[in-house]
Amino acid sequence: MKVVIAPDSFKESLSAKEVASAIAEGWQKVLPDTECVCIPMADGGEGTVQSLIDATKGRLQTVEVTAPLGNKIPAAFGISGDRNTAIIEMAAASGLHLAPPEQRNPLITTSYGTGELIKAALDEGVSKIILGIGGSATNDAGAGMLQALGAVFLNSGNQSIGFGGSSLIHTTYADFSRLDKRLQQVEIEVACDVDNPLCGEKGASAVFGPQKGATPAMVAELDHALNHFADIIFQYKGLDIRHCSGSGAAGGMGGGLLTLPNATLKSGVQIVVEAVNLAQAVRDADLVITGEGRMDAQSVHGKTPVGVAGVAKQYGKPVIAIVGCLREDYEAVYQAGIDAVFPIIRQLDTLENVLANGRSNLVSAAQNIAKLYQMQR
Repeated sequence: MKVVIAPDSFKESLSAKEVASAIAEGWQKVLPDTECVCIPMADGGEGTVQSLIDATKGRLQTVEVTAPLGNKIPAAFGISGDRNTAIIEMAAASGLHLAPPEQRNPLITTSYGTGELIKAALDEGVSKIILGIGGSATNDAGAGMLQALGAVFLNSGNQSIGFGGSSLIHTTYADFSRLDKRLQQVEIEVACDVDNPLCGEKGASAVFGPQKGATPAMVAELDHALNHFADIIFQYKGLDIRHCSGSGAAGGMGGGLLTLPNATLKSGVQIVVEAVNLAQAVRDADLVITGEGRMDAQSVHGKTPVGVAGVAKQYGKPVIAIVGCLREDYEAVYQAGIDAVFPIIRQLDTLENVLANGRSNLVSAAQNIAKLYQMQR
């Protein structure tokens, strides 16, 4: 028999590759003749780079970039095994974790480093870039990213605007003609799983600003600045990023990316599903196993297990999810293509020990599920 094992990572415990390996080990203890096809997965957020380089036998590339507060840091991105695709996580260069809590201030944080990562990917000669934009510390509509790629934003004194969300209000002129010409030949798929607009009560500043350090007064200032910047983009680019679905993602990075040629916003898990060619592996499988660290009702909204289940159901395959833990509302996933769910925790313990024992718990759970499957056969 053939089993496709396509899980997400178990955050703070195991990578997606390690999760898949542990499940395969437990399964083959019972059914050693099973062909276990391990495909590390992700949904466009944290862990996407590692999952895709594991799945495609790629490599990491590290470069120096500008962090949200302007300091220089090393940041890594992935290159697929065929060297055609670069995989970038915005968080690697512009992530919230790079700004200490007491220094978080979206009025001044910049996405410039993300632009530097994109430029480094272009230097590798890739024809496609997959860019996950979750976990950012910024609220600058991707202006910093665009500046790193050659776009020019000037104030009334014909000087370049500064970094950060507050600087956008001073923009009077924009020039996109100086963008890196190589962008014309590269497809950019942006992993974006929110549909927030750029501005307003559901926009970038109001919804995501507070977690980045914005006070209510700062939220109002940032929203005003984003509105003004959207006007400038429309004036000089003819593009209305204010109302585009997903333009408010990552502090407006979604909107900023839409000004680039060949850039599209897509479901993160769908991007990964296509990148690893999951459908081909599932087509002749007898069973599909997926999983994630915690499963709840939110899992139906663009998370890896439901994305995997969607592919499996196209071919009528049964789907089992093996997860770290469950919340009471997890049963929502049964309506989204997952046939059975199994948590792995074997006994009450501290969170530290549960995370440390993730692998052995996974092996045990997979072994027991395989015994049940063997009995059913």
